[in-house]
Amino acid sequence: MPQFFEVHPDNPQPRLLKQAVALLEKGEVLAVPTDSSYALVCHLDDKAAADKLRRIRGVDDKHHLTLLCRDLSELANYAKVDNQQFRLIKSATPGPYTFILEASKEVPRRLSHPSRKTIGLRVPEHKVLQALLALHSGPLLATTLIAPGDTEPLNDAQEIRERYKKQIAAVIDAGACTREPTTVVDLTGEQPELIREGRGALAALGL
Repeated sequence: MPQFFEVHPDNPQPRLLKQAVALLEKGEVLAVPTDSSYALVCHLDDKAAADKLRRIRGVDDKHHLTLLCRDLSELANYAKVDNQQFRLIKSATPGPYTFILEASKEVPRRLSHPSRKTIGLRVPEHKVLQALLALHSGPLLATTLIAPGDTEPLNDAQEIRERYKKQIAAVIDAGACTREPTTVVDLTGEQPELIREGRGALAALGL
């Protein structure tokens, strides 16, 4: 059965989050709350963990995984961002938006889209996730926690723990999340392209 870290939504206990970080550093996959829905996360540089993340989610290497970053400066380390793209991202960050961008050399090639060399990036607003990212000292590889065959993300920590009891190492419970995934916008073309409308309002992006 996965470990269960019950944390305060506004002031999460560092002791519990440090235990979660230790699991990530061992190559484990965790379920964590975000400002859109629950997500599966693992260490960016662990190939076995990334492969496991995809298996649990039921997606192949053409499915865009996302890097969860602490702030815009960290995001810019992992993507090639011009001034126009930066201004648009800044207008909606932090928040429930995922931006498809050209991956920088800091992103392992196996994690970017195999033909487009792109990656999803976002800066979440969730206090617990921000605290976890701060302790982890780097971005986390993530995907929305939607079970294979389902259309909506899971949002109940106890249900996630029971449903994935043999697949993940831990669940961080900070209360129920929304069931809306992020709004996804592709910024690699001449104009921003809406890929998925989710919790993030389009008005903030001028779309």
